[in-house]
Amino acid sequence: MSYKKKHIDSSTVNEPMSMYITQGSSNPFYGLLSGIKPVNLSSDFNIVQLTRQGLPKNVLLSLAKKISLTIQELANIMHISERTLQRYDDDAIVSSEYAEKGIELARLYTRGEEVFGSSDKFKLWVRTPSVIFNNEAPLSLLDTSAGFNMVFTELGRIEQGIFA
Repeated sequence: MSYKKKHIDSSTVNEPMSMYITQGSSNPFYGLLSGIKPVNLSSDFNIVQLTRQGLPKNVLLSLAKKISLTIQELANIMHISERTLQRYDDDAIVSSEYAEKGIELARLYTRGEEVFGSSDKFKLWVRTPSVIFNNEAPLSLLDTSAGFNMVFTELGRIEQGIFA
């Protein structure tokens, strides 16, 4: 009795395609950037493209409102004066450098909500001074990319149960 063995190519990956489909608008990150009209935010490449194009001022202000930031706090994070930010028309596109900060804020607040289980708990944590951050609030570090990285790293430590 002979059995035919099916040839299995060892260099072929046999995984379900559903593992590679990105999340659409059900992701809370995309909800924070609501107000963007025709853009499909289904992949990271779309986010890169959106960052390069810039975000409308009203999207940035909506984001600030959702994450409980004042216009002054948002302006400080984006390295722009509050007055200059206010001068933009509501649907005017702000430059890509400001869009990038807005997208990083949306990513951070989404990650914080995942780690803390609620946006309110994360909003409280991000405003509370911590020894880890030399007795500064994590929010005060968000004016630099290194500060964003420090806060993301600390969120990972909290998620893993590593406390200093």
